Amino acid sequence: MKIIDSHMHLVEVIAGIGSQGELRSIGNGKAQYASGQVIKVFPNGYDQKITPEDLLKVMDDHNVEKAVLLQGNYLGFQNLYTYECVKKYPNRFVGAATYDPFSRNKQKIINHLFDELGFKIIKMEVSNGSGLMCNHDTVDLDGPLMHEVYSMANSRNLIFTIDIGRPRNDCWQVDNLVNAIKKYPNMTFVICHLLAPQLGDDQLLEESLSKLRLPNVYFDLASLSNNVKPEEYPFPTAIKYIQKAISIVGSDRLLWGSDFPSACCKTSYEKQINYLLNSDFISNGDKQKIFYDNANKVYFNK
Repeated sequence: MKIIDSHMHLVEVIAGIGSQGELRSIGNGKAQYASGQVIKVFPNGYDQKITPEDLLKVMDDHNVEKAVLLQGNYLGFQNLYTYECVKKYPNRFVGAATYDPFSRNKQKIINHLFDELGFKIIKMEVSNGSGLMCNHDTVDLDGPLMHEVYSMANSRNLIFTIDIGRPRNDCWQVDNLVNAIKKYPNMTFVICHLLAPQLGDDQLLEESLSKLRLPNVYFDLASLSNNVKPEEYPFPTAIKYIQKAISIVGSDRLLWGSDFPSACCKTSYEKQINYLLNSDFISNGDKQKIFYDNANKVYFNK
């Protein structure tokens, strides 16, 4: 089966920001926050960067035809590195750009990224772990600041990909997001990580997906297997959550993704594919849509 990875990350240099301050590489796939905490950010075999060729090797080894390169505060914005990659390998990658909406000169950034460089996707991570709300006060996802971003993207016909963090955090504002999305019916939204449900979040996921069952909303499944830790492969709860999503929003609204590289520190790339690909609980027709057709329609037909 052909595959598109709808959620990967390039890393020219680790320059992240999180609730514990700046994140910088200390080598051997590890990094340290300003607080002193050391974390593993790359799987074994990678040191201080993830190149386009690194991604292509992973993709080719796993029958992945194309990939979507997203941005995130966690490892640092990689806008220009992503642009260079897409220009070099246009048949394999599309890329998203991002910016901090609190930036004083944000209009110059917007003009360069989306008008001059021509990015067609914006990725906003707003989580309070390593997103917009990790170093800013809580932001209303249906408030003036975010509507500046939505309106900018809508006027440029961008795809709006958003990570709202994990349940039970103040960034996880499903109702506010629903209200905001309804004001932009012609803009496509992709919500990352299927809303990042944890173990025991069955009812919460069902209620939230029902609210977000809108004609312009899609969900990627990146890191779904990691978010049900400590459960191990073949991740029955992740499969159960995918089944629930299919029953509520439909299989034509779901996109497989890996969140490589960081997610692969916990779960190998192969297992992230196989827990879904080899599942007897998801039909082959649904797998075809989730692994390839939906991402091809949303991200590669712009």
